[in-house]
Amino acid sequence: MADNSRHLIGLLLGAEEDWPQAFEALLRRVGSVTAGGKTHEFETERLTIEPFDLNDPVKVELVIDRLAYWYYHPREWLKKAALMNGTYLLNSPFTFQAMEKHSAYCAMLRLGLKIPKTVLVPYKNPVDNVRWAYTSAKYNKTFDLDAIAEDLGYPLYMKPFDGGGWRGVSRINDNDDLHRAYDESGEMLMHLQATVEYDKFARALSIGAETMVMDFRPEEPMHNRYAVSHGFLSQSAGHQTVAISRIVNAFFGWEFNSCEMLVRGDSVHPIDYANACPDVAVTSLHYYFPWAISALVKWSVFSLATGRRSSVDLQTDKYFAIADDESLDYDAKIEAYLALADAHFDTVRYHEWCAENLPDFDARVRDWFSGSEFTDILRETVVATYPTDEQEKFQAHFQGLINLWLADQSER
Repeated sequence: MADNSRHLIGLLLGAEEDWPQAFEALLRRVGSVTAGGKTHEFETERLTIEPFDLNDPVKVELVIDRLAYWYYHPREWLKKAALMNGTYLLNSPFTFQAMEKHSAYCAMLRLGLKIPKTVLVPYKNPVDNVRWAYTSAKYNKTFDLDAIAEDLGYPLYMKPFDGGGWRGVSRINDNDDLHRAYDESGEMLMHLQATVEYDKFARALSIGAETMVMDFRPEEPMHNRYAVSHGFLSQSAGHQTVAISRIVNAFFGWEFNSCEMLVRGDSVHPIDYANACPDVAVTSLHYYFPWAISALVKWSVFSLATGRRSSVDLQTDKYFAIADDESLDYDAKIEAYLALADAHFDTVRYHEWCAENLPDFDARVRDWFSGSEFTDILRETVVATYPTDEQEKFQAHFQGLINLWLADQSER
């Protein structure tokens, strides 16, 4: 007789209600899983923020964190849970804190990825520190902002070195834009980054060993930014976008992250790939929402049932050894990095495990998304998001896209 093993998943949430409700509902549809001589059962708990003793026990085995990137108290609790209690974290607060945009750019440049040319410029305004005046007067070197911009070429982008959620991002078309944006940056530390003439803006959402590359249109309103577009990239570019997203995540120890890339022909240029709280809202992902929540459930269940362990150690030397191998061209290095990433995520085993232990889960997912419980959650979300006179329109818009996903899944 198999031993029973009960697993508790903690959800650390901000203002979201749509995907947590969907996650909880789909996890219930997993039911009991018998694998490895044990019968595994899974439950969730929404975590609260309160004082904690560093020696307090932690009852949740895995945490999906959507809060600690801006709320530091739960971030420090996550660090304690990982270091002292072995709690499995989909996203490491250690690397997300240390490897903000700037460090992530540097690391991926070191691997030879096609990051657009980027320059870090000093603060526009003095920082709030009594030592500023002396240090600045003695050591800050004067520089020509216009010359830097001319070297990068217009148009370019100005964005915070540690930004997220498009905070402080400006498209710079000319000298006037440059000085206006720099003046407004205040005490934010800013990058200037060359742009790339591109055919497609791809956003890859990776959850564990699964990746979905989506046709992203940042100029559109949120409900229309993700185009339902299959095969919008060449075979080579499509492979690279998946590979780069997984390489980034494996390198930093991230398991729930999005990567934005500019694609021109077969050339892929990552521009943003350190996202501690990737977009999984039904009102933006719409068609891709069922895949995202299903992948999140499956990865959580797989990680707990197989005893997967997270680590605060990054094995970057393995990647740097490939980067420094002069016998490998760019494509060969991407494949070698991808092999390390797939080993990190245990990709083959993951898919085999899901096929063996969750054989009808995809059908259960389709059944739930076609039912009234999801419709009610969608209605709640639309009511909370849009003005009264637009709610009927958006309810029909998002329900139509979910129905399109259901039809596509049935055909497959």
